[in-house]
Amino acid sequence: MKGSARRKCLCCKEFYRPDRRNLRHQRYCSKPTCRKESKAQSQRRWQQRPENQNYFRDPENSRRVKEWRKRNPGYWRKSETAVQVPLQEVCQEQVAPNEEVSSEKTLDTLQEVLLMQPAVVVGLISMMTGNSLQEDIAATARVLIRKGRDILESHPGSETTYFKDENQTSSLSATGAASAASV
Repeated sequence: MKGSARRKCLCCKEFYRPDRRNLRHQRYCSKPTCRKESKAQSQRRWQQRPENQNYFRDPENSRRVKEWRKRNPGYWRKSETAVQVPLQEVCQEQVAPNEEVSSEKTLDTLQEVLLMQPAVVVGLISMMTGNSLQEDIAATARVLIRKGRDILESHPGSETTYFKDENQTSSLSATGAASAASV
């Protein structure tokens, strides 16, 4: 591929590489001051053509501009209090329909909560016992698991074991526990 030749900018007099798409007519570099000068020179050339001499001065164009300004008052004024309109449309909330809770879900709720949040269980055991060592928490958790299984597998009228201490193995009858609870 052939490299483009460098040209001298008509404004700043420095060399630049013209854009390959505008090779035939680019005479200014891309610096902001040079671009402004290019625009001003282009407007001067346009206004010097005979057909454009009175383009903005003749009565017909003057009347046209005045009518347009009447139809569009404040077109060039920037409104400081203009409300910005978002690019996205505002979505309306969609309310989910009420769903009935099935009995299968309610049976597993406690187990799901305990399995899903082990950190909560560990923190709860730590707060209840006042221990923060993992060995002590693990021992308490084993006792709680054993007691929980006893509760979930218990049958009415059978002997139930209540948690007092890890090393204590006292048992109360179900009828004794019911009378103690009413006091």
